[in-house]
Amino acid sequence: MESNTNMKKVFVILGPTATGKSDLAVKLATRLRQGFGGQEKIEAEIISADSRQVYTGLDIGTGKITKKEMKGIPHHLLSVVNPKKVFTVVKYKEQAEEKIREIISRNKTPIICGGTGFYIDAVTKGIIFPDVPPNKKLRKTLERKSLISLLKILTKLDAKRSKNIDVQNKVRLIRAIEIAKSLGEVPKITEATPPYKFIKIGLYLPEEKLRKNISTRLDKRMKKGMLKEVKNLHRHGMSYKRMRSLGLEYRAMALYLQKKLSRPEMVEMLNREIYQYAKRQMTWFKKDRDIQWFDASKSKKLSF
Repeated sequence: MESNTNMKKVFVILGPTATGKSDLAVKLATRLRQGFGGQEKIEAEIISADSRQVYTGLDIGTGKITKKEMKGIPHHLLSVVNPKKVFTVVKYKEQAEEKIREIISRNKTPIICGGTGFYIDAVTKGIIFPDVPPNKKLRKTLERKSLISLLKILTKLDAKRSKNIDVQNKVRLIRAIEIAKSLGEVPKITEATPPYKFIKIGLYLPEEKLRKNISTRLDKRMKKGMLKEVKNLHRHGMSYKRMRSLGLEYRAMALYLQKKLSRPEMVEMLNREIYQYAKRQMTWFKKDRDIQWFDASKSKKLSF
């Protein structure tokens, strides 16, 4: 569109877990800095869009990029909040938009990178969220219910949201129900056109390659000390209940440390649930026709 020609560019690298998004974001930032294809050299900075990597101490379990892997490229919205607190999409949107403005004000280019579709949509589609305060009484009632019961309640209130939400994340299920009940109806999420041109690059993997990547990555994280990380979090005051609410790795490891799962059961559960999560991520992203998709196994061939 002609109206986009003078807009500042913001790159977005997205896709399901275990597809190499962080590596590709660093690669893109490095190539921009070098000035490829006769283009002028551009400094870029990366803004994480991961709903769990915002928390301090959740490093190995979330696959948080290390200082060495950053290769000197500045990264933002990593380890910015205590994991005992809940970080909402509204807070993410505020902080990410502030970072985008700040990076552009320094004549640099932002690169958003992550797999949390709701976070990415909140920024790139300018979603305006309904102002619904916490309902402690309702939350107390809902917290006693199982994940299956909560999903059934949400499905009745908002079938569309129930298909995209992390069904293992009790906190998100409760919040989604809370919003719908507070407004008396399923809220219509409004959007405002952001003042940037978002260039969205999506990474995917064929099913078997994705399963293999998930299994290989999980094995590496276990050897790297993922269980030790969780034990340390618990020792410093994080409850197993909070860990379970964080989902995936932290939920399974909390159950294992509480002796509710054997180690083989934990590994099997993680492989299954991480793959299911990846499928839900793809379901979410497939709705966005602005995404240019690339096979992650061939990402080294992308002409940056």
